[in-house]
Amino acid sequence: MDTQMLETKFKPPVNAAVWFEIPVSDLEKAKAFYSKVLMTEFTDQNGGPNPMAVFAYSGRAEQGVSGHLYPGQPAASGAGPTIHLPVPDSVEEAIARVEAAGGKVLSPVIEIPAGRFAYCLDPDGNSIGIFSN
Repeated sequence: MDTQMLETKFKPPVNAAVWFEIPVSDLEKAKAFYSKVLMTEFTDQNGGPNPMAVFAYSGRAEQGVSGHLYPGQPAASGAGPTIHLPVPDSVEEAIARVEAAGGKVLSPVIEIPAGRFAYCLDPDGNSIGIFSN
């Protein structure tokens, strides 16, 4: 199928991602890390196959994009995909919290047209970007 045909047949989604999952070795410790770094809260959900902690977001379910932490096997340190997570203050303040909470900062602050971010690892070795615009 050629590109022009794809463009006329399929409308791109509003968001390229609809949900994310971050596997962690200890759910309570991971919630503490992400709560401290992102200055956010979680909603615990225990009705599915795994307990999970859902990241807070202000959009309605049909408009917002969120994700959750769940007990699982993290990828080898830094080998999995990278999810970029927003912080309510500066990237510099957030990366200081990453280190204080047991994570690792992998890059200096990087500027892009949409904002600023730094690559980090959570205590389980999951690759994350700390983002601020």
